[in-house]
Amino acid sequence: MKNTLEPYRKRLADIIDVRTGNDMAGRLFDFFYLFVILLNLAASIMLTYENLKIKYGDLLLVTERVTVIIFCIDYILRIWTAKYQYPETTGVRAVRKYLLSFTGIVDLLSFFPYFLPVFFPAGAVAFRMLRVMRVFRLFRINAYYDSFKLITDVLSSKKQQLFSSVFTILILMMASSLCMYSLEHEAQPEVFTNAFSGIWWAASTLLTVGYGDIYPITTMGKIFGIFITFLGVGMVAIPTGIISAGFVDQYSHIKRMSEYGQESDIHFIKIHLTEQDAWVGKSISQLHLPERIIVAVLKRSNRILVPRGNTILRADDTMVLGAESFDANEHIKLKEIVLQKNNPWVGHRIRDLDISRQSIIVLVRRRKKLLIPNGNMILQEGDMVIIYTQTFLSDANEINI
Repeated sequence: MKNTLEPYRKRLADIIDVRTGNDMAGRLFDFFYLFVILLNLAASIMLTYENLKIKYGDLLLVTERVTVIIFCIDYILRIWTAKYQYPETTGVRAVRKYLLSFTGIVDLLSFFPYFLPVFFPAGAVAFRMLRVMRVFRLFRINAYYDSFKLITDVLSSKKQQLFSSVFTILILMMASSLCMYSLEHEAQPEVFTNAFSGIWWAASTLLTVGYGDIYPITTMGKIFGIFITFLGVGMVAIPTGIISAGFVDQYSHIKRMSEYGQESDIHFIKIHLTEQDAWVGKSISQLHLPERIIVAVLKRSNRILVPRGNTILRADDTMVLGAESFDANEHIKLKEIVLQKNNPWVGHRIRDLDISRQSIIVLVRRRKKLLIPNGNMILQEGDMVIIYTQTFLSDANEINI
């Protein structure tokens, strides 16, 4: 039973994964999934309006319930197909990796709090607060648009600088609160009641919000407030400058990569694997390819995969191998001959051919198949014979490497 369900599990994993190829089922699931997320958030927001809740409350509650059930089903399916979502690990470890991942936790909290009030009615208010985790499902859009991914890349690359600047702002807020308490407590004991009561004032001043609900009234307090306001403008600009510099660096990096890619002296070949190929069932690290040959891309069921050393090759996979292009100074030339009906080579074994010792048949193409020649191979009409030779051959086309 397990083996019979395995093809369906693999196909389901391909569908629920983010689609960037031409798989129609996968792309339809992606659009449906995004629609459900947006529909759930729209229903949750509309339920906060009393007039809409009175008029469309039943419809909105049904919409929320249906979308939450879809989230639950999606969560179960992702657990079931985790071994294909994380092929570098085993089945149990793949499930654990998904459950403990950020997306796995968000997927769980997007539906689980909805059912908790049924079992724990006393905590209904707290459980409703957890439903805000559904908003984080929108982070899945990152997988569809590179612009969103660019934002996360910038924040990740500048996280140390951002942490330092935010930490500095927090220290300044604490110091400002203590100073303002000392200056304003006697004049406004009901406003600045303790050392931490000025935190709200410090935040609104440093961040230039200025709500005006709490403010100094003494001369020294006003002077200190002006100083903190000017200081806050510069301090808050630091994270903005860090993020802006990160965007510039990221775009410059992408531009350099594209420019280098155009100048890259690498050639690629495509290999389609069949059941008879010896590479099927082996990992890429087990192929023992020469040092300067790399597996650049692996295409599987209309999916483009970035190959790793532990990626297992399957039948019908298409591999793209990359290697350094040949140096033209070597002057190696191949000659191509298409065997016509009256060619004397037709019907003869390669070892029986009367050709120069300076000529070697390196490849034979027969009816769109590439064959590695050996001495017993019998040449046929229509064969394309690729020869390495240093002599002149009539009716031969040269192939420059």
